[in-house]
Amino acid sequence: MAVLSRVPLLDLHAQYAPLREALLRAITRVCDGQRFILGSEVEALEGELAALVGVEHAVAVSSGTDALLLALMALGIGPGDEVVTPAYSFFATAGTIARLGARPVFVDIDPDTFNIDPVEARRAVGPRTKAIVPVHLFGLSADIEPMVETARRAGVPVVEDAAQAIGATYGEKPVGGFGAFGCFSFYPTKNPGAFGDAGLPTTNDAMLAARARLLREHGMDGQYRHVAVGGNFRTDGLQAAVLRVKAPHLSPWTTARRMNASRYVRLFREEDLGDQVVLPIELPGRRHVYNQFVIRVSGRDGLKRHLDERGVGNAIYYPIPFHLQPCFANLGYRVGHFPHAERAAQESLAIPVYAELTLEQQQTVVDAIAEFVRERQGQGAGELV
Repeated sequence: MAVLSRVPLLDLHAQYAPLREALLRAITRVCDGQRFILGSEVEALEGELAALVGVEHAVAVSSGTDALLLALMALGIGPGDEVVTPAYSFFATAGTIARLGARPVFVDIDPDTFNIDPVEARRAVGPRTKAIVPVHLFGLSADIEPMVETARRAGVPVVEDAAQAIGATYGEKPVGGFGAFGCFSFYPTKNPGAFGDAGLPTTNDAMLAARARLLREHGMDGQYRHVAVGGNFRTDGLQAAVLRVKAPHLSPWTTARRMNASRYVRLFREEDLGDQVVLPIELPGRRHVYNQFVIRVSGRDGLKRHLDERGVGNAIYYPIPFHLQPCFANLGYRVGHFPHAERAAQESLAIPVYAELTLEQQQTVVDAIAEFVRERQGQGAGELV
C-alpha cells in the first residue's frame, strides 16, 4: 500500500481558510470596541446558541469543564453528596464532581455505544445521590429518557455532559435540553470550536440560569457585593465573536461528518474485514454528529503504531477509565468492576472524520487499517475482536 499523503486526525486549517476574512472582521470588531470580557458579543452568542440547541437560556463560560462545574455548583452539589456518572469519558466529567467535594459513583457503559448504561445508572442511585451526569459521548446521545425518569423518581436533577454532542438528537429533540442543565464545550477541536477555551451550560429553568450567571462572576450582585462564593467562569468577546461566525456552519459541517461516517461504513465493508474492526453505530431515533469516529480493534496499540508510522492521524479516547485513575484510588474501585469501560479503554481508537476530509484521504485511512488486520491474520494472530 502506498500512502498518498499524511492524513491528519483534524485539519483546522481546512476549516479556517474559507472563513478567514469573516473571522478576522469579527475579531477586529471586538478589538475596535475594546470590550473583551462578556459584553454584547457574548450576549448575542448566548441567544443564538440557545436557539440552536432549542432551550430557553444559555450562559457562555470559560470552558466545557467550567460549564459542568458551574452547573453542579448552581444545583448545590457539595461535600457528602453522590453523583452517578459513567466510568468512561473525558476526565472533566468526573473531575468536576470530585472538585466540589462530592463523590462520583461510577457505572458501566453500554458496549455498543460507549454511553452510560441506564439500567446500571438506576441501580447506582442511593440515598446520597444528588444528581445524575450522563455523557453523550463522541457525538451520540445517551439513552437519556430512562435516566431522566430515574432522576425524577429519585427527586434529583440530570446534568447532560454534551461537550461532544452539539446538534445530536434523541428522538426529535436536541441534546442539552433534557436535564436541568446541558453542558457544551467549544474547545478548538470541537464542532464548532473557538480560538481557545469556551463552554456553555444550557437550561430551560430561568432561576437556574440566573444562579449560573451569578456564580459565573464570583457570586457578585452589584459592584463588589458578593451574595455567594462563585468563580471566574466568564468567557471573552473574542471567543464569542469567533463562535458567532462559526455557529451558522454547524449544520453543514455536521452533515459532512455524517456523510464521511457513512462512507467509512461502505469502505470498511468493501474491505470485507468481518468482525476485525467494529464501527460506531447510530441507533434508531438518535442522530449521531460524529465529533469522533471511534472504532474498536483488539490489538489497538499495535494498530496505533501502524497508523502513526504511515502518517494516518488517530487518537485514543480514553486509555484509562475513571475507576482506575490514580486520583480516584480512594473510592475503592478495582480492575473488573466495570468490564465494558475497561475493554473500551483497551480497544477504542479515533480516526479522522472532520468535515473537509476527502474520499481519497478516507481510502488511505481504511487501506492502512486493512493492511494491519491482514498482516496480523497472516502472522496467525487470529481474530482481533
